[in-house]
Order: sequence, then C-alpha cells, then structure tokens
Amino acid sequence: QVQLVESGGGLVQPGESLSLSCAASGMIFNIYPMGWYRQAPGKQREFVATITSGGITNYADFVNGRFTISRDTAKNTVYLHMNSLKPDDTAVYYCNAMRPRDGKGFWGEGTLVTVSS
Repeated sequence: QVQLVESGGGLVQPGESLSLSCAASGMIFNIYPMGWYRQAPGKQREFVATITSGGITNYADFVNGRFTISRDTAKNTVYLHMNSLKPDDTAVYYCNAMRPRDGKGFWGEGTLVTVSS
C-alpha cells in the first residue's frame, strides 16, 4: 500500500525559504514519477512541480525559478525547496506519486505553508 507523508510546512515571512519533504513507502520509489501540487483556500488544486524516475524536472510557470524539486532514492523521499516565498504561495502542499503501469495517482495528506508578515 502506497503511503506518502509530507512534512516541513509552516509559517514564514515573504521572501523567506522553506523546504518540504515527502517520505514514500509501500512502493518501488525509484520507478515512480513524483510531484508536488498545492491547493490554496477557495481554489482548485494545481500543479507545482514533477520529477521523473530519471530526475527530469518540470515546473509550473508561477514557480519562475524559485522552487527546486529533488529526490533521494536512498531515503525514498522527494523534496521541494522553495525560495523567495510570496503570500500567494500560501496553500496546502500535496505530494503525488504516479504508478507507472497505469498512471494511478497516490496522494499524501498535505502540509500547510503559510506566507505572511
């Protein structure tokens, strides 16, 4: 059973940095594409970043070079390092794993990031 557990959220001021982690279990981590999504209050969940099993990354336009997604296969963990955070980045951030054989997606419960002065 695939389990994803996010951590690292919190309250930061505009311009500060924050790193999120997602620990995966119950899966062969190194073959799964992984991603981060977010959902702001009153809005739909949106794509943030993905990383393939081979380490190829893709980002939403709004990231604009501020975020970096990475993965550590030894720790079965995917990270999202966020710099220059803005109030508009306030959201619950969710980790996603996509099963290669059928594209089924798995989700964590999310971690809240609040950017406010």
